[in-house]
Amino acid sequence: MGLRFSEICIDADDVEALARWWSEALGWPAETDEDGDVLLRTNAGPDWLFLAVPEGKAVKNRIHFDFTPDDQDAEVRRLLALGARRVDIGQGDQSWVVLADPEGNEFCVLSGRD
Repeated sequence: MGLRFSEICIDADDVEALARWWSEALGWPAETDEDGDVLLRTNAGPDWLFLAVPEGKAVKNRIHFDFTPDDQDAEVRRLLALGARRVDIGQGDQSWVVLADPEGNEFCVLSGRD
C-alpha cells in the first residue's frame, strides 16, 4: 500500500478569480467541476484544486510555494503586473522575494539558478 500526492487544495473566497489568477501566473489550464471547484492540471507535480470557503485568510500561511524562475526580476515584475503584491512576513533582506496572490496567500520567488 502506498500514497500518491495527487492534489494541493487551496481555500478561496472567489474560487474562479483566484484559480484564473494562478492559471495565468503558472500557465496551467483550469477546469471547473460540477461542484464549482476549479482544478489546475499540471504535468510538473500535483494538481491544484481551488475550493470555496466562507471565511477569508486571517494569518500567515502555514505552508507556501517556492518558485525558481529563469529571471527573478522579470518574473516578480510579471507577477506584480498580474495583481500579486509584495509582503513582509519578517523575512528581512533575503535573496528571495515574498509575494501574495490576490487573496493574500504568500509565496516566494527564489533567485534564478544556473
